Amino acid sequence: MAIFTILGAGMMGSALCVPLADAGHEVRLVGTHLDDEIIASLKGGGVHPTLGLALPPEVRPFFAGELGEAVCGAEAIGIGVSSAGVRWAAEQIGPHARPERPIVMVSKGLHWSGGELRLLPDVLRDALPTAARCAGPVAVAGPCIAGELARRVESCVVLASREPRAAERVAALMCSSYYHVRTSPDLAGTQVCAALKNAYAMGVGLGAGINEKSGGKPGSVAMHNFEAALFAQSVIEMQRLVAVLGGDPQSAAGLPGAGDLNVTCNGGRTARFGRSLGLGLSLAEAVAKMQGATLECLEILEVMRQALPEMERRGAIGPDELPLLRHLGQVALDGAPVRMPFARFFRSAT
Repeated sequence: MAIFTILGAGMMGSALCVPLADAGHEVRLVGTHLDDEIIASLKGGGVHPTLGLALPPEVRPFFAGELGEAVCGAEAIGIGVSSAGVRWAAEQIGPHARPERPIVMVSKGLHWSGGELRLLPDVLRDALPTAARCAGPVAVAGPCIAGELARRVESCVVLASREPRAAERVAALMCSSYYHVRTSPDLAGTQVCAALKNAYAMGVGLGAGINEKSGGKPGSVAMHNFEAALFAQSVIEMQRLVAVLGGDPQSAAGLPGAGDLNVTCNGGRTARFGRSLGLGLSLAEAVAKMQGATLECLEILEVMRQALPEMERRGAIGPDELPLLRHLGQVALDGAPVRMPFARFFRSAT
């Protein structure tokens, strides 16, 4: 048995506690300053307010101010915050980080530094004290809905790291009878896919809203042709961007890309957000309908909007490439009407 500490009591950080507890570990779940209500409920023996169930008894909840106690003796630290909270998380765990203590990230996104697109594990690592930088970090990617994982639904994920030994060590801790873990050295490929699939799932979700707006109903005849075309183009564009950022394009066809995109289209909040836009709601109306849910699709679309001009200037990406991603930015960020550039789809990924 090991001690595994997770910072961030949102849905995915909390859901990850379940297979860890089932694998025989003591799990310490530390809320951020935004998670006090969740931690208070768990400390009182109640259910997790957003997951809608009680966590296993092996999971011990801690408030943010109790982080020092929670990491004492921990073999690994998990980070379950949003992409915007990664630097904050690094500040919190910095005093407790050790080179021999791997850090596991479920945060998804890319960071635009003003000169380059950076992977969140690299952002986290560089924000830690130099002497405390751990092996890895190890990033979790792949198709995994938090509510299903917390209910022990069979799930397959990828642990990616530039440090294979760190990934293998974490995989040995995390595997359970229903949480199936694979390792990969392709940190760039898995992280690019994990970030971009949120934007593309929003695009596929537009179809359901457009269908409903035109008087259609869910069923075998709806907007499935539209949705499938966007799904296929999404994989092509993810392959292209993975290659540009030094990853293996094949990751976009596997669990981190097509797999994660599929599950997000079917059960993720970004697809529901896309449906609202397809119905004709304004950005503000669609955001309000999500009732405070983090919308990583908007974050990554804004990041890519900032990054693409510089990538074009350097010749890494052509001005006619990524037509779907560009149009999704116009729809979500500018309120442009949905007019998919189908004639520009399905060109070579390389």
